[in-house]
Formats: sequence, C-alpha cells, structure tokens
Amino acid sequence: MTGKMGSLRNFFLYKCLFALTFWNHVSLSVENELFTSVSSYFPEDGSDKKVKSLPLLYTNNHQSKANFDWVVIQNTTESLSLSEITNDNVKKLIALLSNFRQGSRLQNLTLTNVSVDWDFLIKIFQTVWHSSIEYFNVNSVTQLSAIKGYYFDYSGTSMKALTMKKVLITDLYFTQDDLYKIFADMNIAALTIAESEMIHMLCPSSDSPFRYLNFSKNDLTDLLFQKCDKLIKLETLNLQKNKFESLSKVSFMTSRMKSLKYLDMSNNLLSHDAPDVQCQWSKSLSELDLSSNQLTESVFECVPVNIKKLDLQNNQITSVPKGMAELKSLKELNLASNRLADLPGCGGFTSLEFLNIEMNLILTPSADFFQSCPRVRELQARHNPFKCSCELQDFIRLERQSGGKLFGWPSAYVCEYPEDLRGTQLKDFHLTELACNTTLLLVTALLLTLVLVAVVAFLCIYLDVPWYVRMTWQWTQTKRRAWHHHPEEQERVLQFHAFISYSERDSLWVKNELIPNLEKGEGCVQLCQHERNFVPGKSIVENIINCIEKSYKSIFVLSPNFVQSEWCHYELYFAHHKLFSENSNSLILILLEPIPPYIIPARYHKLKALMAKRTYLEWPKERSKHALFWANLRAAISINLPMADGNSCGEMH
Repeated sequence: MTGKMGSLRNFFLYKCLFALTFWNHVSLSVENELFTSVSSYFPEDGSDKKVKSLPLLYTNNHQSKANFDWVVIQNTTESLSLSEITNDNVKKLIALLSNFRQGSRLQNLTLTNVSVDWDFLIKIFQTVWHSSIEYFNVNSVTQLSAIKGYYFDYSGTSMKALTMKKVLITDLYFTQDDLYKIFADMNIAALTIAESEMIHMLCPSSDSPFRYLNFSKNDLTDLLFQKCDKLIKLETLNLQKNKFESLSKVSFMTSRMKSLKYLDMSNNLLSHDAPDVQCQWSKSLSELDLSSNQLTESVFECVPVNIKKLDLQNNQITSVPKGMAELKSLKELNLASNRLADLPGCGGFTSLEFLNIEMNLILTPSADFFQSCPRVRELQARHNPFKCSCELQDFIRLERQSGGKLFGWPSAYVCEYPEDLRGTQLKDFHLTELACNTTLLLVTALLLTLVLVAVVAFLCIYLDVPWYVRMTWQWTQTKRRAWHHHPEEQERVLQFHAFISYSERDSLWVKNELIPNLEKGEGCVQLCQHERNFVPGKSIVENIINCIEKSYKSIFVLSPNFVQSEWCHYELYFAHHKLFSENSNSLILILLEPIPPYIIPARYHKLKALMAKRTYLEWPKERSKHALFWANLRAAISINLPMADGNSCGEMH
C-alpha cells in the first residue's frame, strides 16, 4: 500500500505481543523478533472505530528502511504501555517513540520493568519530551551505568506529568546534581518520584511550574527545599513515609511556597520539642496531614494559623492546650487514635465543623461540648472506652438534643466500664435523676435525715426511750455486780412461786385478798412481796431484779393506779425482760379494775402489747365468782417448788 495509508515497513521492534484491549489503549511486551505490516487492520478513514485486537506479523530478516506511516496508530491510540525495556531493545523503543510527534493522539505512555544505562534512560526522557505524550509513567526502573551530566532540552514539550516509582540507582558514586537537576528543572505541572529510596532533591534553578510534587515513600530528611524560593506555584506537596523529624523545619521549608494549599507529612518521625522556636508556615496552606508521627500536644504551638483541615491522627496527644493560638479558619480536625481523656473545647476552633476523636481514652465526654462548639455538624467519637456514669448520661442527653451530630450512633458507642455493663449500647444506659443530680441527692438525703431524726426524737419522747435505756443499763450493772460479788450464786434457785407487783393504792386488796387466799389456801404458794422480802442495804432496782429472778412467776395487779406508779413500771419492765431473755411464760396479769386506754402512758407500750396479746384474769365483782378466780390463779402458778432450805409454807411466814 502506498500513500498516507501505505503499508508499515521495516517496523524494527523485537517480538511484540500487541493487544488493544480498549479502543484508546495499546499494550506491548517487547521480546526478540521483527515485525511487518499491520496497517490493513486499522480503519482507513482514521476514525475512532473500536479495534479489539491488533496482530503483528514478524520476520527475522532485516528489510530496507522505508517511510513509516503512523497515521492509523496515531488516530486510534491514546494510551500505550510497554514493558521489559533493556539495553538490547531500547533503541527500537526510542525509534518507535520518535514517530509520535506532537499532534499525534498518543497522550499516555507507561513503561514497566525498565533496565537500561543512564544515557539510554535520558534519551527516552528526551524523546518523550518532544512527543505528543502528556502523561509519562515509569514503573520499576533500574539504572545500570554511571550517572553523568547531561544537557536536557525542556523546550517545546507537551508533557504535563511524570510519575516514576521504584527507581533503583546502581551507581553509588556520582554527583547528585547530575541526577537531581534534570528532575528539579522539569517544566511540567506534576512530578512524582515514589518508592525509590531518594535521599535528596534540588531546588529548581528558576521559578518552577510545578503545581504537584509527590515524593512519598523515600528517605528524604529535613534538608529538603530549605531556603528554596522557586516553588512559587506549588499547590500540593506529598512527603508521606519519609524521614522528616523536625516540625519547625518543615514549616520553614513551606514558608516560601506562596501557593501551597495541601501538605502531606504523614508517617514520618515528626516531633516538636522546641517551644521557643517560632514556626513559619506558608500563609496559603489550608490542609495539613500530620498523622502517624510522634507529635504531642505541643504541636498546637506550631500549626498554620490559616489552616482549614488538620489531620493529627495516630500521634501521642493527651490534650488540647486551652492557651493555644486561635485557629479561626479550622473546619476539620482529626484527633483519632491519640491519648485524649476528654473532648477538646472549641475555644481555639471557633469555626470547627467536623471533629474526629475516635479510638482515644475518653471515659466520660464533657457534657458541655455541644454548647461550646455550636458550629460542629459532625462528631466522630466511636470506639472509646466509655464509662457508663452520670456524666456520660448527661452527654448522651445533650447528643439527643443536638439533632444527631454523633456519627455512627448508636451501634459504635458501647460501655466499656463498669464490667457488668460492658457491651451495653449507650442508648440503652439509663440512671435516675436522683442518682445523677448531686444537689438533689444531697437535699433528699438531708431531708430524709431530718425526718429520721424527727421520727426518732418523737419516738424517744413518746415511748420514753431514754427511760428504757436507763433501765437496761441498771439491769446490766446489777447483773454485773451480782456476778462479781457472788459468782457462786449464779446458778439460780427458785425460792418463790410468784413475785407480786402492785400499786401502793391497791395494797389493801393485795394484803386482804390476794396474799391470804394464795398463801393460806391449798397448794402452799409462797409469794415474794417487797415489804417483807426486799433486802435492806440494796437498791430498790436491785431488790426488784433479785425478787423477779428468784420467783417462778410474776403477778401484776393492774388498775389505773398501777399505770401511774413509776416503780410498777420498773417491775413490769424487768419481768418483761426476763420473759424474753429466758423465753419463759412467767407473767400473770390480774385486772383489778378496768383501765381506759387513754390513761395508759405512751411508754407503757409493753403493757398495751401484753394486754392485747396475753390472757389476763379479771377480778370479778360478784362474790360467787371469787372461788373460780382463785382456782384459775392457783392453776396459773401451780408448780412443785424445791425449797433450798427445806422451809415449809408456815415457816416462810
């Protein structure tokens, strides 16, 4: 074929597998053969008609050079990928690229696994620089021969971006300027040299058109671009995963970058341990990524004042200093994976809208956060070891009032402490208002205490508790003295059938009726009466206790006079004490006269209880019933009383 669409002759390439997977992308793997015509497989009109595959015929014999016709490839291919470039086939590659003059459709070129000498590598770049290629990607480059100076012609290029990854320099002894100057002075908008163990980069010789620089995953240090004032158009600088150590030096590096907007310094070794050093950042810097470094809270002394988005994730920050310089423009702050114990206030971030404090050490977030940060639209606080307490409940209540600003609520917010609540979602945690309101709790406790004191005081007065305390004390003291002075008498011997307790006003009935009928009648009942059996020299209380303890029963003659007698009350108390201490049934109540309930003093509650629960004998007014009364009384006190001294009934009297 002749003319513009003539046959493609003498296409010198080593054996290629040329597969067109998309209409605008061609991939070639260079090997060891030569090819012949392929033009008949392309549309003759040069249109963008889809071509699924492009077979290349190859031959081993060298043919004479002829005019190459690249119109078809130029009009149907925008991207070209070549791999396995070596010193053996690099000249053919350069010859191929030389045909893609400016104006052709090829814009994207990717070379993979390039292993050539320095001279050939530079010629590849120089050829690309004067082609139609705009985006040049080179992956896995190995430079074989010695590096030396080279005059590079940057003029008249279509290039916009160069990306180089995994570059290996085998020459260990070379002048750094010979290598870095070529890249530093490139007149393109974007340059990437990554994963290449690069330790240095020169400042451009003149004002550079660089808008984007990516030197990630290298070995660059704080010496980079110091005092460099040629990167005046640079907007994005990516230096993540290098070996920078000083945050202040990084700030000085950016101070002359007048257009810098985004800086990525993540995954370095940065710290700021020089609070006396004033940091100088680019005034145009609005986004700064300092994540995964070694920064503490001192970092806030070295933050660009005009920053809008700040990433401090995965550092060693324990708090946000309250006296820090105000960052009025800051809208997004990422403090995840630090050591914060509480939410930072917004005193220094008056425009903050997004805050991330996930995976910190926050137990109980401050309940006043949403009030102090009214502009915050989203708070990310997931995966903190929350302590379910009253303070946390206040925070939850405020979150509900904030209108759902808590990101990930409620599934990612669970109690860590106390252990019995671990795993409980915060939304299911509730405490009463009384348990959480300290003032209310104190007031309630005080009121309950006052009420309790008032009730106790009332009962003490109403039930005459001091009197009972005094009586108990006297009982105890009497028993102690008896044990101390007469330990041999502790094995008590009953001497009387009954002790009689009565009011002096009822003594006539006792002496004329009760005693004669019990002692002179059948059964030989021996009675203990205070007038004849109290021991002189002992206290009345001690005599009462001794008589009660030496008597099998205690007979109480009840009447309105009885309840008005103080000594009768003593005797009733001690007899009642014996009743419970010995678990005996020793009380006999005789109701001589009816007792109206209203005349019984409050302290006689035991008498009221006894009269309500125990059966008592009522003295009948009819004489015909007296015999039955005495029979019942004798039956109540009937017992075979062993006489310790062998006295008879008559001898007792």
